[in-house]
Amino acid sequence: MKFLTHFTCLILLLSACSSNHKNHDASGMFEATEVIVSAEATGKILALNITEGQVVDVSQLLGIIDTTQLFFQKMQLQQSKKQVGARKQDLPTQLASLEEQLAYQQREKIRVEKLITAKAGNTKQLDDINAQIIIIEKQIAAMKENLEKNNQSVTDNTGLVDAQIAAINDQLSKAYIKSPISGTVLLKYAEAGEVTTMGRPLFKVADLEHLYLRAYLTASQLTQIQLNQHVKIYSDFGEKERREYEGIITWISSEAEFTPKTIQTKEERANLVYAIKILVKNDGYLKIGMYGEVKFI
Repeated sequence: MKFLTHFTCLILLLSACSSNHKNHDASGMFEATEVIVSAEATGKILALNITEGQVVDVSQLLGIIDTTQLFFQKMQLQQSKKQVGARKQDLPTQLASLEEQLAYQQREKIRVEKLITAKAGNTKQLDDINAQIIIIEKQIAAMKENLEKNNQSVTDNTGLVDAQIAAINDQLSKAYIKSPISGTVLLKYAEAGEVTTMGRPLFKVADLEHLYLRAYLTASQLTQIQLNQHVKIYSDFGEKERREYEGIITWISSEAEFTPKTIQTKEERANLVYAIKILVKNDGYLKIGMYGEVKFI
């Protein structure tokens, strides 16, 4: 009699488990896109206007790190650029005297050629003028080359200073603390007045408006799903309340893995499964770490 009673209970338990299993195709935990925002500059934190639970927008200015020394370095570079630029010479001005001499000799050449044509001049005068023209032209070419080399050197040095100023501007921009995503501040690791170093975590922000349910499927279930497929998500709130959400499969793992250790029994943990991610729009009730169930449509 006892055997029959135990056997009947076992059958009912297995039947209940089988019935519950059919209520959903997979289950998992909700997670969010989390970003740990770290300092990109070294110095004293002048302001960090955030609180845990605060909603922030992408690129919103949330704080600033002291930039006094960087500002002074930028001023020095700007003065250096002015000094370098002052060494640049104006070619027309520097060549004006020689070009005027060349123009004079060319006019003299025309005058002497007319005299020779009129049999009132001699060829020696013309030869002397031609020789003088050649000398002046060589002087102009040599001076022009030197001036161009000098100006090119000035241009190169100016470009070097500009690059240094650009590097300072980049460092200055990194002193402004901003969030790379829109979301909610989960944790705050630093306060205004503290001295920070590059790479030190300042706060953690997460997109709680869009959560992902990471669930696990067996190999046989993969044939039932595909990317961008709509599915039903269920999450329990309290003992009786149960909410339904619509989700979209955004990622399917290409490699199998052992069932995560959150599964209670060793037998189930030994199974190979495939992870998937399902995007769910949060209505405010879903929280990171909550369990959810998936039903394929």
